[in-house]
Amino acid sequence: MTKQALIIGSGIAGLAASIRLASKGYQVEVFEANSYPGGKLTEIAQAGYRFDAGPSLFTLPELVDELFLLAGKKPEEFFSYQRLESICRYFWEDGTRLTAWADTDRFGVEVEQKLGEPGVNVHEALSRSAFIYRHLSPLFLEKSLHRLSTWTGPKAMQSYLKMGKLGIFNTMNAANEKRFSNPKLVQLFNRYATYNGSDPYQTPATLNIIPHLEFGKGAFFPKNGMHDITLSVFKLAKSLGVEFQFNARVEEVLVEKGVVRGVRVRGEEVHADVVVNNMDMVNAYKTILSKQKQPKMLLNQPKSSSALIFYWGVRAIFPELDLHNILFSEDYKKEFEHIFRKGSIYEDPTVYINISSVCKPDDAPAGGMNWFTMINVPNNQGQDWDMLIAEARKNIIAKVNRILKTDLESLIEVEEILDPRSIESRTSSAQGALYGNSSNNRVAAFLRHANFSSNIKNLYFCGGSVHPGGGIPLSLLSAKIVADMVD
Repeated sequence: MTKQALIIGSGIAGLAASIRLASKGYQVEVFEANSYPGGKLTEIAQAGYRFDAGPSLFTLPELVDELFLLAGKKPEEFFSYQRLESICRYFWEDGTRLTAWADTDRFGVEVEQKLGEPGVNVHEALSRSAFIYRHLSPLFLEKSLHRLSTWTGPKAMQSYLKMGKLGIFNTMNAANEKRFSNPKLVQLFNRYATYNGSDPYQTPATLNIIPHLEFGKGAFFPKNGMHDITLSVFKLAKSLGVEFQFNARVEEVLVEKGVVRGVRVRGEEVHADVVVNNMDMVNAYKTILSKQKQPKMLLNQPKSSSALIFYWGVRAIFPELDLHNILFSEDYKKEFEHIFRKGSIYEDPTVYINISSVCKPDDAPAGGMNWFTMINVPNNQGQDWDMLIAEARKNIIAKVNRILKTDLESLIEVEEILDPRSIESRTSSAQGALYGNSSNNRVAAFLRHANFSSNIKNLYFCGGSVHPGGGIPLSLLSAKIVADMVD
């Protein structure tokens, strides 16, 4: 008899888990509270402008390709992407501009010319990042940290011998200050802490693993936009017989004598052999798992940062802007103090502008650009967001005007806003935190919620709020870990 698997949520991890379980012979049904799949990885369209609503950086595309290969399909026939020649353009208030080229030799020359920092320092930093990735990825990213076999295998033993070199006992900022003499380059490499919603002045230097994903493994752009990841994977899941129920909010995970039995949705019980939760772990325990034993330590961990995003349809072309752009704050440390200690937004925030129309021109009308304009902000703790958003909008526009020598307000003809409150309501992310618990200490960085329940048999967890972490690649890896555990 075919075994049944139910998945709660159709974020990218839930979609990937559905494909992996279907490929193992399970009959899979997915329950999604929204009317669409993808979670944060969706899109917004208005007046000829199209915006990827959520994640905008694409790395480790092989994790998406792997899903098609599992199903016996040729990935390139369903999903295509291109490698970026330039990863990001950086702007500072004093007029300094820097392009992070994917070619590391070229990037080293750029850094030497623009910042006066020896290019060899860049190569050494990226070599260290590759070293961390090589030793930690097979252990901490691709396996469960909550199984004894992970800690006692030969790869674990090799990593133990390298602990002092993996950055566990130092902060990201301290490691970068030791490596670079130019504070602008320290700031550039500190930025990678934001990739999982952390503070570079608190998070372990182990997170210096992240630059390797961009420079060593490569940064990419899906030719049809980031939302095409969702659409392609969703289409693949359906082709494998996965059934989707939308506008179907799960009310309770059913447990009997320590074994999961299914879920209650729309007042009815749906039974299954396996249940995979792709909902934010914290909100899941508060709602659909409220009757079960609570992992209080994990639930009480500080949450990651959130985001304030302005989707602006801009009636102009800015040749100096690329797909990814950063306009840096003059006082990075103070910005993070506001986010993580004061629960507020600094008056001079670092501004990230993603413009997919640079690579996909039909995302904006002729003569226009679609600006996904984001700043890092604290998670929702009951702040006066209407006031904070109004002030942040004013400060962002003023910063853009200073650096790009323009009058941005007069060029904006479309505007949508996403803030921590709407992130929480649309994606069930606790407090609107983008990456679940923060990684601002060693325990939080490495011991996230397990991919399985230690109390309830056949209940599993995937997604950015559990191991190994947030973002598209780690969410896809969480689904892989779950599928490997089942049976």
